Amino acid sequence: MLPKDFVKAYYPFAKQTEQKTGISAIAILAQAALESGWGEKAPGNMFFGIKDTDGLNGNEQLLTTTEYSTKPNLKFPQIIAIVPVTRKGIPMFKYTVKDYFRKYASPEESFTEHGNFFLRNPRYNKALTFKNNPNRFVEEVAAAGYATGPAYADLLKLLIKTIEKNIPK
Repeated sequence: MLPKDFVKAYYPFAKQTEQKTGISAIAILAQAALESGWGEKAPGNMFFGIKDTDGLNGNEQLLTTTEYSTKPNLKFPQIIAIVPVTRKGIPMFKYTVKDYFRKYASPEESFTEHGNFFLRNPRYNKALTFKNNPNRFVEEVAAAGYATGPAYADLLKLLIKTIEKNIPK
């Protein structure tokens, strides 16, 4: 999906979430774009890569994903590959795995759950102090460990620029 089409389709859900949570719709949409490949990879309306920790309730799906860690012995439901890599000068392990992720009945449910996820988890308290500043918010979300990718905040900031250019005037 082209960025302009993605923004047109999903910006309303991001705005609804902003109204409910106060978190910038632009930051929300940037995460949705990155985590879903501009909507191309959102099985079960899963736009944000939120893990399902129990894999038991019927609201989960087992999907292939990539994770990075400095530890060589992480546990996942299924490990496909572990490859040593260096990211930003840090020796790491790149895991290709199958893990449980949430699934949702609609995009709106996914976006709302994403916003509530930040409000429920104290590790994002610092990020929430910047909820009106998309760039600072995503920096703090990344620093709090939302994703394992070492360039997560940098990628989100690039997407924020693209999204801002495509918001309908």
